[in-house]
Formats: sequence, structure tokens, C-alpha cells
Amino acid sequence: MGLTIGFIGAGNMTKAIVSGLVSSKLFEPADILVSNPTQAKLEIFKTEYGVGTTTDNTALAMASDFIVLGVKPGVIPEVAHQLKDVPDLKSRVLITLAAGIPIAFYEEILGEDQPLVRTMPNTPAMVGEGMTAVWANSRVDEKNLQMVLRIFDALGKSLIIKESLFDAVTATSGSSPAMVYVFIEALADGAVLRGLPRETAYLLASQAVLGAAKMVRDSGLHPGVLKDSVTSPGGTTIEALKVLEDRGFRGSVMEAVNQCAEKSKQMALQFK
Repeated sequence: MGLTIGFIGAGNMTKAIVSGLVSSKLFEPADILVSNPTQAKLEIFKTEYGVGTTTDNTALAMASDFIVLGVKPGVIPEVAHQLKDVPDLKSRVLITLAAGIPIAFYEEILGEDQPLVRTMPNTPAMVGEGMTAVWANSRVDEKNLQMVLRIFDALGKSLIIKESLFDAVTATSGSSPAMVYVFIEALADGAVLRGLPRETAYLLASQAVLGAAKMVRDSGLHPGVLKDSVTSPGGTTIEALKVLEDRGFRGSVMEAVNQCAEKSKQMALQFK
């Protein structure tokens, strides 16, 4: 391919992306570079994936066609200012993973002529089932944008979504895995209440949720149609659904998404 990609930060999301790129052979290990202040984390990347490592963010940026900022939001301003004086930075595409930080914040530091892509991945990327929202500024050409989509498709699926909708994206796919984990845990707790061993309960609940999600994604049918197909008149399923409706399940989930999006919006204000 001839392209190189560098990751500033060696956290879980960087690990998920590097793993996906290596296993999909989209990038050769020799074309991947990871930087981090601590050598111990870098050794993991070197040993597990055979990629290059460094503690020098500037050196990484100069060696990379695509630069992925994989650090916590609070560290982003410091890293962005580090990159500001990297020679020929405008010929490289910066990809951000941090939630809540708009492209305009980076443009303020690096200039409006800097190619920038904002993304919102989620943790299921760690098992190859991630969902990543992508938005680029006008300096990213179509060829590079398609390359970014291929990078995140190696972790699951990616979708171009307007930046103005990223707060909703954060709630719908970024934070929602935690809500689903709570649902799975509650399903399993109910099963344990009725006598199933916990390990069996977790397997049954998680596989049911996985299968149901694939039915929605792959069948093209409305979730309500799929729900009705499981719900026999006077049967067990409608009894369960009535309890959820009586307890405000649907409204609670909607409001959880709404409040999560609002929190994302408020967090972004500190970067304006």
C-alpha cells in the first residue's frame, strides 16, 4: 500500500484499531507506529503486533500519512499544540477519537487548512463489531476519506454522519454498550432468580442479545415487526413485554439517550 499510520496514545481503542488493521492486512505492521510516554505499554504493541513504537509524538507525526489522536480529551490540547510545528503537517490527515471535541477546536490550533477527521468509535471495536461515526472537514479529499472509512470498517462498520449530530451518536452507539450490558446483566439476574446457574444465564442472555441485534441489522425489518414475530397471543413473551411497558422501559431508554446526548453537548462547550 505504501501508506503509513501513526497512533498517539496506546490505550484500548488504539489497541483495537491496530489489531483490526493488522488482522485485515489493511496495513503491514512495519507501516504502523505507536507513541506513548511509558515504554511498558509500547512493549505490548511491539510484542503482540510487531509494530514500530516511539515516545516522540513529533517523530511519529513526521513518519505518518495518517495520524490518529488516541489520547484522553483532557490531553488533546497539549498534543495538538505539540503537532502545530510539525513540518509539512498539512499533507497529513489527522484523525481524532476523543468524544466531545469539535473539528473547529483543532482548526483553531492547527489552522483551517489542516485535513481533519472526527470519529466516534465504540468499545465493541475491540472484538471486531464496532460502530464508528465519521465526519471530515473540507480539506480531506475523497481518496483519503475513503481510506479512513476502510480503516474503521476493519473494526466493524463505519458511517459518515454530520458533525452536528455527534452528540446523538455518542448516546446511540458510543455510550449505549454500557446500557446494553446493564440489560444483559438484568436478564441474567432474572434467570438466576429462576434457578439457572449464572454462567449459563450470561451465555443465554448475551447470545440472545447478539442474535436479536443481527436480526435488526441484517433482516431490514422494523424492530416492531421482529418483536411481533416472537409475541404469541396470550403467551409468555407478551407477559414480559407488558411488565416492561408498565415499568416505563421504553421511555426510560429514550430519556437515557436524550440525557447522554445533552451531557455530550455540555462537555463540548469547554473546547469552544
